[in-house]
Amino acid sequence: MTTDILWFSELGLADLDRVGGKNASLGEMVQNLTSAGVQVPDGFATTADSYRRFLADSGLDARIVERLHGLDTDDVSALAAAGQEIRGWMRQTSFHPDFEAQIRSSYQELVDKHGGSAELSWAVRSSATAEDLPEASFAGQQETFLNVRGIENILLAVRDVFASLYNDRAIAYRVHHQFEHAEVALSAGIQRMVRSDVGASGVMFTMDTESGFQDAVFVTSSYGLGEAVVQGAVNPDEFYVYKPALQAGRPAILKRGLGEKALQMTYTENQEVGRTIDFVPVAAQLRNRFSITDDDVEQLARHAVAIEAHYGRPMDIEWGKDGIDGSLYILQARPETVQSRRAAGRLSRFRLNETGAVLAEGRAIGQRIGSGRVQILSSIDQMASFKTGDVLVADMTDPDWEPIMKRASAIVTNRGGRTCHAAIIARELGIPAVVGTADATDILSEGIEVTVSCAEGETGFIYQGLLDFSLEETEIGELPEAPVKMMMNVGTPEQAFTFAQLPNDGVGLARLEFIINRQIGIHPKALLNMDDQPVEVAAEIRERIAAYHGPRDYYIKRLAEGVATIAAAFAPHPVIVRMSDFKSNEYANLLGGSAYEPHEENPMLGFRGAARYLEPSFRDCFDLECEALSFVRNEMGLSNVKLMIPFVRTLEEGRGVIELLAENGLRRGENGLEVIMMCELPANALLADEFLDLFDGFSIGSNDMTQLTLGLDRDSAIVAGSFDERNPAVKKLLSMAIAACKARGKYVGICGQGPSDHADFAQWLVSEGIDSVSLNPDTVVDTWLRLAGTAAGTAAGTAADTAS
Repeated sequence: MTTDILWFSELGLADLDRVGGKNASLGEMVQNLTSAGVQVPDGFATTADSYRRFLADSGLDARIVERLHGLDTDDVSALAAAGQEIRGWMRQTSFHPDFEAQIRSSYQELVDKHGGSAELSWAVRSSATAEDLPEASFAGQQETFLNVRGIENILLAVRDVFASLYNDRAIAYRVHHQFEHAEVALSAGIQRMVRSDVGASGVMFTMDTESGFQDAVFVTSSYGLGEAVVQGAVNPDEFYVYKPALQAGRPAILKRGLGEKALQMTYTENQEVGRTIDFVPVAAQLRNRFSITDDDVEQLARHAVAIEAHYGRPMDIEWGKDGIDGSLYILQARPETVQSRRAAGRLSRFRLNETGAVLAEGRAIGQRIGSGRVQILSSIDQMASFKTGDVLVADMTDPDWEPIMKRASAIVTNRGGRTCHAAIIARELGIPAVVGTADATDILSEGIEVTVSCAEGETGFIYQGLLDFSLEETEIGELPEAPVKMMMNVGTPEQAFTFAQLPNDGVGLARLEFIINRQIGIHPKALLNMDDQPVEVAAEIRERIAAYHGPRDYYIKRLAEGVATIAAAFAPHPVIVRMSDFKSNEYANLLGGSAYEPHEENPMLGFRGAARYLEPSFRDCFDLECEALSFVRNEMGLSNVKLMIPFVRTLEEGRGVIELLAENGLRRGENGLEVIMMCELPANALLADEFLDLFDGFSIGSNDMTQLTLGLDRDSAIVAGSFDERNPAVKKLLSMAIAACKARGKYVGICGQGPSDHADFAQWLVSEGIDSVSLNPDTVVDTWLRLAGTAAGTAAGTAADTAS
């Protein structure tokens, strides 16, 4: 008797031709990763040969070839008609009695192995012989049926899985990727269901899906069955886990993002195949909580790292948490197929050259920009009306939409996260997508022209009108050696992974106030005194912090997440983090801030920097900052973080802050901690030697130094024309500061705007002996090449002079 059934425990990657990519990968993990603690639910697979015999014995193979001959897959109506007819033929065709008997026998053996209960339910998954390849994923092309009960329903589901090889999307995908239809065969996997319907589930990648950053695991999670996350029906929770910290046994979560999680997919009482699962609303109190614990996140990440190490490449993994036994299971693992194929040595950056009214926003996918006419679709029946170059706007997409998605200039959805179907396909097609907007189908009007920008960080924007944008291609192969260290100013954690792909020697300025503003948005005093706030303010604070263990936990964790993300992105290079330098008017703009901030006529010269830290009324707020930085350095192990103190007016302020840091566990020299001072007041340069007794070096803030040296406000249009870092008085002070650092053997860099704006100023700083220049990311490569070229020219000239 021919063996048409193989158990997962018998399979490995070498069996792809026998059972398809998905089932071969499940077997590979069962055989090789069980000892590493990776749990894969038990099951068996039908063979690809049994599928081929199913077609051949019934004559379906010849009929299918004839029906698809000459089909134009861009004609969505013709494609739909052909697919529907072929699937109908397959559903009406009976299995060979021997094949059916083998399925029945194996199913009963599986049921008996798991207790024999009639209440057990199963997943019937499709696994194609051309799927889960490094060069083409075929993800979601064929059907999977969940919560299938009883052998008769199993047999129906297997037949439907076979028929799904000729879904419209699967037919079009094979044509698009130049696979012959007859070359692809199907295997059905019958696998024990994980009870994530009463637990949680999601998707994880062993790299950042947007930037390609390799040292983080990206985990998404939502309540209920994972199909909801894959389809994009929910906006899930998101987590980033730092691999080196995980492997060192340290706290490793870089970032937590609370998703809306409005719906969850769960079981129904209906046992009819295709009607066994449905969506139900998630209770409001659960939406404001993370769907899994930090321990779950880190354990999932450990599984992901083990899987990646075994396969030797970045992986795309589906997982489920069983709400009955509490265990975490791996349901699928396939190669990541977008970032891992990106060309090395070249950076492509889209830039929006003008702005317009923002109509909607959501999660940015693809770091690109597209524009066109809005076409709102609510059903695949409307596909024929979609024109190439239109912007596809929908509640969500599924694989049936793929034939038209490749025509879109951009995709916008109400629902979904960064691992949903729309996001995956947009990355694969190389078009921008904004997912999880909540209401794009209501806000955007049919036929209007819009620009979809995913080039501005984690948030994607839909702008009114066709805005001008450009694409910059930068070759970053072997750059010449620069005469100084080339660092970057990084203000927002969400862009850190992307910016870290540029050539760099670290971060010369990471602004803590930017992180506070974007990731917290609440005045620290209002958090610490939450119960004393007006009713409306207190209610909003409670809503924002609901997923955390109280106000302090929220502030410290969110701040630590922002710093850790930047530090991890650029490790092992140094990351100089400037402690908060909000002015009083900026602090007042935070939620609850107006009650705690004075009104100052000139906040630039007022209650800021070191003086604020030392003010008794602000001490508890500064303690929060210190606790967050201490956690990042001492607990997470990101000791590449250095601290920087801004706006130190006097030596007494400098001593006071150094003592305050030490009281908070941030003592100079311990665990390699260096504390840098912003050199941005004339007093700092004039008393440079004395300040260097207290600090480990200077980072020149040329903006404030210029303002205070020339006595002008750069924000005043009347006098702004006189603002120039190259003024002789400014340069004289900077020269004094640089010389003092060089004489003491201490670090000196510059993090102001000047070197980014003025090539001659950057070259002057090099000639003065500055150690590093910290630049805006968009100027790094150009400035690097310019300074390296100047240094090479100087060296050549010196050599020529010596020879003569």
